[in-house]
Amino acid sequence: MGETLLEREKDHPQEVVAERDGRRIIIMDSARWVDERNTDRDVVLPASYIGVLPARMCAIHRPRGVIGHDACVGKDGAGIAGLWYLEALGIPAATADGMSVEMGNGRDLYDNGLISHVNYHAEILGVSVGMPVREAAELLRDTELADTTVGNKIRREIVEEFEGRRTVVTDSIVWALPEDARRSVMVTAGHTGRSGAKFLLEADPWAFICHDGGMSKNDSGIVGLRTAEGAGLAGACIDGRTAPIGDAFRGYQEGLISACNGPARDRGVTIGMPVARAAHLLLVGGE
Repeated sequence: MGETLLEREKDHPQEVVAERDGRRIIIMDSARWVDERNTDRDVVLPASYIGVLPARMCAIHRPRGVIGHDACVGKDGAGIAGLWYLEALGIPAATADGMSVEMGNGRDLYDNGLISHVNYHAEILGVSVGMPVREAAELLRDTELADTTVGNKIRREIVEEFEGRRTVVTDSIVWALPEDARRSVMVTAGHTGRSGAKFLLEADPWAFICHDGGMSKNDSGIVGLRTAEGAGLAGACIDGRTAPIGDAFRGYQEGLISACNGPARDRGVTIGMPVARAAHLLLVGGE
């Protein structure tokens, strides 16, 4: 059999745009052009979407980091799905906003791209949404990744305090601490279904906001509100149409309330209210 088209591509166009201490930033127009030259010393910037297929093309060569195009995310998040494929393999990765950079243009990606999404390993190295791609690439090149093991990504931040109480944002109620009992408004991003209610009662916070899980069959995504109300616990849910399940920080910043129980209504929480405002009212007891 003759060589396939891909097998005949002996010379894949790559351009080294920056080098430091033997580590390189390399731009290219396609993820197909990542090859055996690109090992753990190279941060590769292919102007392909970072879906699962291009991520596989990059990952087989184990580059130091990957930054690509987000294809404007698209249906089912397909344009960025490879970020988490690479995360599971311990490779820092990010995408550029599709409206900031042309598809298939590695030079434009490097010169003009702005970061739109990051995986965990890139995030802990300092890459953030809105950062220029050039700056992000330098971080991936110059910063050592201390731990690439697969494990829980526990994010937790106190965002407001009031009279000895506080509002804590963390992605799951299972990460509540003993010190949160009867003290913290827990803004989390797990569902408020039957099993979620069990964790809420175990944590016994001052109040909570969880995710509605898209409501789901028989409103099972919010059934825990009733369970919590029976225990005198004020709670509300983030509308799944306004913020993604599993990301409490986006829920706090972008989400709207889709449902709440009686004790939460007594503190002033209403449906359609921004989550940050609802968390404030749950903290201070209404205004």
